[in-house]
Amino acid sequence: MKVGLFIPCYINAIYPNVGVASYKLLKSLGVDVDYPLDQTCCGQPMANAGFEDESMKLAFRFEDLFQKYDYIVGPSASCVAFVKENHPRILGTEGHVCQSAGKIYDLCEFIHDVLKPAKIPARFPHKVSIHNSCHGVRELFISAPSELNIPYYNKLRDLLNMVEGIEVFEPSHIDECCGFGGMFAVEEQAVSVCMGRDKVKDHMATGAEYIVGADSSCLMHMQGVIKREHLPIQIIHIVEILASQS
Repeated sequence: MKVGLFIPCYINAIYPNVGVASYKLLKSLGVDVDYPLDQTCCGQPMANAGFEDESMKLAFRFEDLFQKYDYIVGPSASCVAFVKENHPRILGTEGHVCQSAGKIYDLCEFIHDVLKPAKIPARFPHKVSIHNSCHGVRELFISAPSELNIPYYNKLRDLLNMVEGIEVFEPSHIDECCGFGGMFAVEEQAVSVCMGRDKVKDHMATGAEYIVGADSSCLMHMQGVIKREHLPIQIIHIVEILASQS
């Protein structure tokens, strides 16, 4: 199988180490992975802000670049969910049947559900608290949404428990929003910051050294709170742990 690696624009610009770790992790698991150099934004920020035409152009660009692959994999539950749930509608307005939506996966979802490795050769001797992003929980079902009252599961936790030396914790209010929400953080700044503070406080209460998640946008928001208030906790993307050898 041939996998196309989708690296969202904000990861490419702000957290390139997450993109590098994603590529290295997939290669270490024996995946034939390709990184299309002409890729760019999936169009989510434009769609959220009401710029449908601009979002459509990017959706068509994404489709042209990625539809040839057997699987499309990206280290962002939010962006993956946007492609999966919204590209078919956006492209459908022009009569195009979206091919990418049916084969795109969050990277952790892909490892957990498709590759199903017996082990992950990683070591990370630290305490971590899992952050479950809204899109990951409620659109990709990477963990069980609390409001559904179904037996709890968490694919991030399953993967982290395969890492040598790690101690994994989960906070109270386990799938409550961190307050980022894309345009929400811009339009409702005070509420967004308050939610971010509450979320960081919940993670710190676990005694963790790191907040770990599958969405760099959420981690970026909480990192802003941490830096502003000089709090003794760090953020890290889960792929950086799964690709870690130290």
